[in-house]
This record gives sequence, C-alpha cells and structure tokens, in this order.
Amino acid sequence: MKVIEKIRAAEAEGKTVFSFEYFPPKTEDGVENLFERMDRMVAHGPHFCDITWGAGGSTADLTLDIAKRMQNMVCVETMMHLTCTNMPVEKIDHALDTIKANGIQNVLALRGDPPHGQDKFVQVEGGFACALDLVQHIRSKYGDYFGITVAGYPEAHPDMIEGEGATLEAYSNDLAYLKRKVDAGADLIITQLFYDTDIFLKFVNDCRQIGITCPIVPGIMPINNYKGFLRMTGFCKTKVPADIMAALEPIKENEDAVKAYGVHLGTEMCKKILSHGIKTLHLYTLNMEKSALAILKNLGLVDETKISRPLPWRRPANVFRVKEDVRPIFWANRPKSYIARTLGWDQYPRGRWGDSCNPSYGALSDHQFMRPRARDKKLQEEWAVPLKSIEDIRDRFMNICLGKLKTSPWSELDGLQPETKIIDEKLGQINLNGFLTINSQPAVNGEKSDSPTVGWGGPGGYVYQKAYLEFFCSRDKLDSLVSKCSALPAHTFMAVSKEGQCMTNVGPDAVNAVTWGVFPAKEIIQPTVVDPASFVVWKDEAFEIWTKGWANLYPEDDPSRKLLEEVQRSYFLVSLVDNDYINGDIFAVFKDI
Repeated sequence: MKVIEKIRAAEAEGKTVFSFEYFPPKTEDGVENLFERMDRMVAHGPHFCDITWGAGGSTADLTLDIAKRMQNMVCVETMMHLTCTNMPVEKIDHALDTIKANGIQNVLALRGDPPHGQDKFVQVEGGFACALDLVQHIRSKYGDYFGITVAGYPEAHPDMIEGEGATLEAYSNDLAYLKRKVDAGADLIITQLFYDTDIFLKFVNDCRQIGITCPIVPGIMPINNYKGFLRMTGFCKTKVPADIMAALEPIKENEDAVKAYGVHLGTEMCKKILSHGIKTLHLYTLNMEKSALAILKNLGLVDETKISRPLPWRRPANVFRVKEDVRPIFWANRPKSYIARTLGWDQYPRGRWGDSCNPSYGALSDHQFMRPRARDKKLQEEWAVPLKSIEDIRDRFMNICLGKLKTSPWSELDGLQPETKIIDEKLGQINLNGFLTINSQPAVNGEKSDSPTVGWGGPGGYVYQKAYLEFFCSRDKLDSLVSKCSALPAHTFMAVSKEGQCMTNVGPDAVNAVTWGVFPAKEIIQPTVVDPASFVVWKDEAFEIWTKGWANLYPEDDPSRKLLEEVQRSYFLVSLVDNDYINGDIFAVFKDI
C-alpha cells in the first residue's frame, strides 16, 4: 500500500501517523540485531518504516535485501530510499524492479550525497543529475505503481547554506525546486532534521503559499549522543537554538543525561508540531529504539500494555498478500519460516481455508533453521545441556512451558506468549509425562477483542478459540492417547512420524477453524485453521528441527546428539483439537497416560 494512502486514511479518522527510519548496519550481526529491534518497534504500529540507501550506492544490495525483509518478514509498510549517486539508469531500474517484485510500493527519491572522499555531487554517466530527474523517470516508466516521497529542507538544502544560513533567494529557489518535484509526481515530503520548530512551521506555511498541498512530514532526530549530535547538525548545516546548546553543555559528558534531555526536547518539539494541526511524525532512529519509543510514549501514541494485533499473526505488507487472512496454526511460533515458504504463492484464500492444496509450499532450506546470531548464545546456553535420557529432554520442554527458559528451537519468538501463561502449569505437567509441546492455545469463549492476553482485531469485537495442542510423543503414548480420544468425540487429532506414517480421526479434507472473531459490521474472521494438507508439509520442518535446530548445538561426537536423533526417528508429531470450546478440557485426555 502507498504511504500517502495510509496517511490520508489516518487523517480521515483523526489519527496521528508516526514512522521510523533505519540505516543498513555494517556487519551481519548488526543486521540481525536491527531486525530484532525492528520487530519490537513495529509491534507498536508505525504506519511505515524506511531504510536508507548508502552514499554512492555503497549499501545497494544490502538495502534491497533489508527492504524486502522489512516488507515480508517484519511485516511493516516499507519505503526504500533511492539516490542518483553512482547509479546509472539500469541500476536504478534494477532496484525499482526488485522492490516492485517484492510488493513494495514506496520510494524516497533523493539526489544523494557525494561519494565517499568527494566534496561535490557528480552526475554519473547514464545517470541523473538530481532528485527531480529521478521522480520524473519513476513516473514515466512505472506510472502510478509507486508512491514517491521527496526530501524537504526547512533551512534550504545544505548546498545552498553559507555561513549563518541560506539567503532569502537561495531559500526561495529551493522551495521552487521542491514544488517542481511535487508537480513531477511526488505525493509526500519528509523533511531534513531540524531543532528549531518555528523554522519548520514557517517552512510548511511557505510551501502552502506557493501551492504545495501534499502532506509535509517533519523529520525528528532524538539527541542520543552529544558528539554525534554536533557531527550530524554540522554535516546538515542545521541551526541549533542557543537554549538547546546551553542545556547540553553542562551534561555533554553524561550520556544518560544527554539521552534524557533528547527525549524531553523531542517530546516538546512534537507537541508543538501536533498542536499546529500536523498529525505526522517521522523519527530518525539511528537504529536505536529507546529514545524514539520514549518520545512516542510521552505523546500517548504508544502504550506497552496495549499493543494491538490486527490478527493473531502479523500480515506482510507485501501488496500481493493483501487478501491473506487465514493461516494454518502449525507455524504460529515460526511466522518468518511460514512467510519464507509461501513467498512464491500468487493467491491467498479469503474468508475460509478452502484451497490449501492449490498453492505449493516452498521447499525447506537452511533459512528455516537459522536463528539470528544475537540469540544464538542464549539458545546454546539454555538447550545445549548434557542429555543422558528422555527425562532430560522432557525437562527442557517443561521449563520452556513454565517460563524458566526464554528460547526454544521450535520458536522464532521470545519466551512464552501471554495466552500460553493461562495454561502454563498444565502444559508443564503433560511435558513431564512425555508429551513434548511445541505449540498451544487455550479455549476462549467470547473474550473481548481488546483483551491483553488473547485479543486481536481491535476493540468492539469478541474472539473465540478451540483449545489446541501440538506435541511430540512416543508410539506407546500415542496409542494410549488414540484410545482415550475414541471416547471423547469432541477431540480430533492428526499424528505423523518423520517417515510419514499417519494416524488420524479426521478426513483428508477436514479443515478445522480453531480461531475466529466476531466484529461489528464485518463477516466472521477465522485467521487460524488446522488442516491435514498443511500438517503434512509442516511435519518435515518440525522433525528437522530436532537435528538442525537442537542437535547441531552439540559437538559431532556428543552422545546428546544421538539421543535427539533417536527421538526424531521414533516419535510422532501430534496435532490435537478439543472442539468443545465452551465446556471442554483438552488436558483431560492426558490423565493416567
């Protein structure tokens, strides 16, 4: 979706729009850390996020990769910067074709800074001289597909600033150039950083006076570090009011005090901007989360205790997946793996999971078993413990259910989810008895949709869930479970071994909605299902984690690996649903087994 469309929709509803900017880190570990940070920040509902393009295209491939992952894995509307520096038209078109193929519709078109080591911008052969050329090219070749944003400079472009500031003529010329960019097809302006709010407000008024009517989004950069602040404002030739320097000077060696002042200043700047009727804020995060989120909390725009989920899972912002509204529950704890395996799907069921066999899931790859490097250490610490018997394996599973461990080889998520804590002690008990759970949800009968534990879809509705358990168990345990289920008609199950041996009491086409919601003026929404076709696809991944996700944490000759491999060979993966979400007790079937 285009950012301009999201902003217009928010305006119509009287909502304030906020967004975050990131830049490509220099190391692989930095990239993985950034994605973990993005995940936490995106949970607060920014309307979009953008990723910068390195000077001279120095991070071109990484920027393209990050943008793709932001849109499809972090599931946030993504805007990619694109510059003219060292970019002949074929490279520009490659970048645009790449993001278009990945469902990204937003570009921030910039001239770009001079390449590293040079003082002035130089037009590359076969490239463009300025952002205006780039805007015109995008519109002429790609029509209306892309939403195009351009930069605005409240104090004039740094190239036009000499000494104490730009002359009136230079400032006016820069405004006229900005209007030409908008007239050429740009539909949004994001400003350069500033610290004098009056300068920004004057800039907005001056833009309106010359006929620029599109939204103008203020770029806010929290002060996190004194030297970094001086370096950035010096590079951008940004005016710093005397009272700000006076406040910073006594505390410049105290980084915590500088950050606290930066949050205070950013909050006051935003309050003044919002009071003038401008309901958009763009935060330059410098890849840090605390200051940006603190400002938004101070403004009442985010609340840690009220993170809203539109669905129980996060839908990718990819324009091609806008109709996706239902998923198999099996990947609930591994959403990125599910997205990776369905990236090639060209259609998504709407309303009900009626064609699960039609699209093809992508094959397993190493990606499905990789964890971000930043979390490797914790996983190693919690799961690479000596395993001498099946009891030691049960202990690991029991401890994750009781919240004593923060990681799991079967989960991309951190720790227990809020709804799991409703049934954590019962989960711990059945794990102690040899049913090794990797996924679950409690029964829910008409909880308010804004419930902090099980709610989704926003306020005003009611949500329902059938109790669900997914676990590994031995053949003996499975036989006992099947026998018990025969006397409990509300219980449906599917079981499969690594080699594909199946046991079930449902038909091959039995698609079971296990989560649904009822909302005013909407059809019933059923976002998660249990279906046999997807279960058979999922089982390969679930079994492979025993070796690639857990056993690989040990040295090759460690006996713990052989024990895990034996469990993988001999155990069954079981999906169990208690369809009586009103009076049922899914744990009753495990008694005396």
